[in-house]
Amino acid sequence: MIIGVPKEIKTDEYRVAVTPAGAGELVAAGHEVRVQRGAGEGSGFADADYEAAGALLCDTIAEVYASSDMIVKVKEPIAEEYPLFKPNQTLFTYLHLAADEALTRFLLERGIRAFAYETLTVGRRLPLLEPMSEVAGKMAALMGAVHLGRYHGGRGLLAGGVVGTKRAKVMVLGGGVAGKAAAEVAAGLGADVTIFDINTERLHYLDDVMPANVATLYSSADVIAATLPLSDIVVGTVLIPGAKAPKLVTKAMLKTMRPGSVLVDVSIDQGGCFESSKPTTHTAPTFIEEGVVHYCVANMPGAYPRTSTFALTNVTLPYVKQLARLGAEGVIAESPAMQSALNTFDGVLHNAAVGAAHGIESR
Repeated sequence: MIIGVPKEIKTDEYRVAVTPAGAGELVAAGHEVRVQRGAGEGSGFADADYEAAGALLCDTIAEVYASSDMIVKVKEPIAEEYPLFKPNQTLFTYLHLAADEALTRFLLERGIRAFAYETLTVGRRLPLLEPMSEVAGKMAALMGAVHLGRYHGGRGLLAGGVVGTKRAKVMVLGGGVAGKAAAEVAAGLGADVTIFDINTERLHYLDDVMPANVATLYSSADVIAATLPLSDIVVGTVLIPGAKAPKLVTKAMLKTMRPGSVLVDVSIDQGGCFESSKPTTHTAPTFIEEGVVHYCVANMPGAYPRTSTFALTNVTLPYVKQLARLGAEGVIAESPAMQSALNTFDGVLHNAAVGAAHGIESR
C-alpha cells in the first residue's frame, strides 16, 4: 500500500504522524511511504531522516494526497484539505467528528474510509488517545498555573504558594488519563487538588495512588456548583468516546467564580466541557469572560511536538501496519479494535454518537 504522510497545516500544529523510524518499519513491511517535504521539521526530524529510512519525499501536500492509498495524519483535515482527497481514500487520524459537522458531511460525501484514533477501543481503554491525553493533562496544570499569573490575566496567585501563604485550589473534572496527569502535576506544584468523577471504582484507585494533597469527590452538578467559587484553577477533562463533551460548567456559573480564576478545557476537541469555551490557538491561547481566564487550545500536545510525535507513533504504528496490510475492508472484518475506530466508510456513518450530534443516520 502507498501511505501518505502530509505536513500538518492546522494553526500551530508541529507534530507529524510518523517518525522516520516508523516510516522505516512500514517500508520494511513492504509498503511505500510518501512524506511531504518539511513534514517532520516541527518535531525535529529532517527530510534526510525520512529518506534514510526509505521514504519518498513529495514536494507538495497535493502530491501526497494524489499519490497515496491511505493518508495518515495527526489532526483532522481542515477545509483547505478537503479538495485534495480522492473518493474512497482511507484516512487514519484524530477526527473528533462530534464537534465538526462540516467535516463529517464531507467525509460522507467523498466516501472517505475514515478511522479515528480517539474512538479505537481495546477493552475499556482508548490506547491511541491515552498518550496525547497524558500530554494535555500535564500541560493543563502547567498552563493553568502560568495563566493564574497577573500578567496573563489571572489573580496573581502562585499555584504552590510559599511559606505563610495560601496555595491555589485546583479542581479537576474527570479522573481519566488526562485528569490524573493534570492532578499529578498540580500536586507537584504544591497546589491543593480535588478530582471529580462519577466512577467510584476509578475514585478508589485515584485515592490509593495520588499524593496526600489530592482529594477525590463524587461529581454532581450541585457539588461542582458549590466548589467553583472556591477554586482558582479548573481543569476540564471529561470524555464520552466519540460524542460531544457534556457542559459541566455553565455561563451562569462563571459569575460565581473569583475574577482572575482560570479554566483549562482539555475537552475542547470534543466541543468543550465549559459552556463558555471556544477553540483557541497556541498563538492566542486565552480569552476572558466574566473575569475568568479561559485556556481552550484545541491541539494542546502540539506545543511539545517531539515528545508527542514519539508517543503517538509508539501506539499508532501497529494499527497503521495492520490497516496497510489488510486494507480498509479487510481490517474491518478481522480487527475489533479497528472496527471501533471506523467512523465513515463509502458514504455511511459508523459512529452512533456522531450521528446523534449531527442528526445523521448511522449504522
